[in-house]
Amino acid sequence: MSTVSTTTYLELSQEGGGAHKFYEVSVTGPAVTVRYGRIGAPGQTQTTTFPSVAKAQAAAAKKVGEKVRKGYAPAVPGQRAPRAVTRRQVASAPSTARAVAPVLWRFGTGSSAFGIHVDDDRCWVGNQSGDVFTLDHEGSVLARFSLPDGVKCLVADDFWIYAGCDDGRVYDLSSKLPFAAYDIAADVDIFWLDIHEGVLNVSDRDGRLTVIDHEDEHQWTRRSQGEHAWMVRADDRAVYHGHHRGVTAYAPDGGGELWHTPTRGGVLFGWQEDDTVYAGTAHRVVQRLSKATGTVEATYACDSAVYSCATSPGGRFVFAGDAASSVYCFDRDGTRLWKLGTGGGSALSMQYRDERLYLVTTDGSLVCVDASEAAVSAAQQGTVPVVRDVKLAAALPTYAPATAVAAVTTVDRAPSGAVVVECVRHDGRLRVHVVSEGYDGSWNVQFPRAIREPGARYVVDALHPAAGGFYRVRGEIRRLL
Repeated sequence: MSTVSTTTYLELSQEGGGAHKFYEVSVTGPAVTVRYGRIGAPGQTQTTTFPSVAKAQAAAAKKVGEKVRKGYAPAVPGQRAPRAVTRRQVASAPSTARAVAPVLWRFGTGSSAFGIHVDDDRCWVGNQSGDVFTLDHEGSVLARFSLPDGVKCLVADDFWIYAGCDDGRVYDLSSKLPFAAYDIAADVDIFWLDIHEGVLNVSDRDGRLTVIDHEDEHQWTRRSQGEHAWMVRADDRAVYHGHHRGVTAYAPDGGGELWHTPTRGGVLFGWQEDDTVYAGTAHRVVQRLSKATGTVEATYACDSAVYSCATSPGGRFVFAGDAASSVYCFDRDGTRLWKLGTGGGSALSMQYRDERLYLVTTDGSLVCVDASEAAVSAAQQGTVPVVRDVKLAAALPTYAPATAVAAVTTVDRAPSGAVVVECVRHDGRLRVHVVSEGYDGSWNVQFPRAIREPGARYVVDALHPAAGGFYRVRGEIRRLL
C-alpha cells in the first residue's frame, strides 16, 4: 500500500516592497517537510519525523494555521513572479590614460562580477552567474563554488569568507560544504554587506541598514537620509553606512546615529582602515572621513565617477577605479601619483595586497596589477609585462550548498580529532550545541539551517570561538549515524 502525500502551498506578497515569500508543508506518512523562502527561489527545506501519521498531520495543520494567521494565503507555485532584483547598472568608457597598468594575469569568470576578496593564501571572485572562484596569488584556479544566484559581494570576517547573493542569502564559503549562514528578509534588496564578529550588516536599495546576529536573528533596522546604499563597513565602534546623501555612522547596538557627513556626490563604494573610512562617489572623488567625528580629512580627485577604492595598509597609498577604465594611486594627503588604464574595463571592486592591486572589472575579469614602484614607473614609460590569460582546469573541484540532509555525507563514527555537534530544541527554535568535551556546551554553533534535524548529530573538522559567544564551523560537515 502506497503512502499518501499531501502538500499545502502558501504565499505572502505585499505591495510596495514588503514581504514576497512562500511556505510549503508536505506530509508523507509520519514525516513533515517544510520548504520556505523567497517566491521563485528553491528555498530551504526541513524534515521532521513524528511518532505517528496522526501526529504528523496535526503538526502540519498547526504550521499552516500559524502562517495563515500571519497573512499567508493558498497559492499556485509559479503563478506569481519573483520580485525583481536590482543589479548595478554601470557604464564603462575607454581610459584616457596614455599608459596601461602592468597587468600580470587576468582571469575571465564568464559573467559580470562585483565580489572580490584577497587573503594570505587566495584570491576570491564572485560573478552574476553565482560562481565563486578561488585562485592562488599567481593566478592558478583552485576551486569553484556554485551558488544558487548572482553574487553581490564577498566579505571576510577573520578567516571566514561570505558571499551575499541575489536570492537574499549570505553563504559561508569557509568549508567544503558552503551553507546559507544568513537569510535576509524578503523586502531587503541587498546592495552591499559587511560582517564583523558574526554580526551581519546589510545596506539596501532603499537606504536602509539592517543588522542580523550570528544566529540569523534580526537585531535592528535604521533608514538613512539617502537611498541607494552601496556602502557598509563595520568595526567595534560603529557601522558606517554610505548612500546617495553621504555617510552616516550608527552605534553597533542600534542605539542611534553617531554622525552624518554629506559627501561630494552619492557614495558608490566604501573602504575602511582602523581610524578612517573612504567613500568613492559619483562626483569623481574619494573622500577620507574620520571614524571618530565624520570629518572629511582628505579628498582624492579622479576624472570620472569612482566605482571602487582601496588602500595599502594604514592608508599610505589610496587607490581608485573610475567609470572610464582607469585606475589611480594617490599619496595619503591626496596628491595623485599616477593614472593608468586597466586594459579591459572599469574596476567595480578592488583590493591591495603586497604591492599588487587586484581588480574586478566590468567585463567580469579578475585582474592582478603589479603596483610596485618599479613596475608602475616602467608602465608609464610604455613597458609592461605580457598579460597571462588564466584558464580553468579541466577537473576543477566544484562545491555547491547542501539543501537537504540527504546531500550530506554520513559516517558511522567520528574521526580522531573531529568535533561532534547536536541539534536541540531551545526556546522554540532548533539550535546546534557542541557535544564533544573541551567546549562550552551553552554556546550555539553557526550551522546550516537546511540540514538541521531535531536530535541529529554531525561531525565537523573543527570549531572556532568567535566574539559574542558562539562557534563557527571549519572543515567538512558529515552526519553521524
